[in-house]
Amino acid sequence: MTTKKRVAILISGRGSNMAALIEAAKASDYPAEIVGVFSNKDAAPGLDFARARGIAVASLSHKNFASRELFDAEVERILQTWNADFVCLAGYMRIFSNAFAERWTGRMLNIHPSLLPRHKGLHPQQQALDAGDSESGCTVHWVTPELDAGPTILQRRVPILPGDTADTLAERILVEEHIAYPQALAMLARGEVALDRSI
Repeated sequence: MTTKKRVAILISGRGSNMAALIEAAKASDYPAEIVGVFSNKDAAPGLDFARARGIAVASLSHKNFASRELFDAEVERILQTWNADFVCLAGYMRIFSNAFAERWTGRMLNIHPSLLPRHKGLHPQQQALDAGDSESGCTVHWVTPELDAGPTILQRRVPILPGDTADTLAERILVEEHIAYPQALAMLARGEVALDRSI
């Protein structure tokens, strides 16, 4: 039996993608285990979800730190106590210091509710509607120092329907996110994907 890869998840809110990863990792043949969940918000509902399933949790407010670098150093220390091999971002609303992003390059994933490179940043569903796109979806990608710019691992698409609002589109994309993220993490944990640093 191969050792499962140890994965930490970073959240800022309810963490529905975190929940999808935790549920997927229950399967005996899933190649990763969720060893910890961290939030920069003490009251993030996702912490209760993880705690109730016996997963280690930790939280720290970035507001208590004088700089992004000092906060990220403390996050790094927590990840080390969990012996995390990989990090998955699941609605983690913080931009990393370059040093932290560099340290985890090739070992950190994010999911974004658009077909990157289209519609980076906030409110991508509304961006897609405003652009008159015929489809949207979600992208699991490598995290690099530049926001939402890391190479794509996989995408899932949804059509944009007449009468869609940002909310209705977001709901349909979320269904696909909960499929895509566990699939991408499994690919990483099995060694089927790796970040090409020469790009």
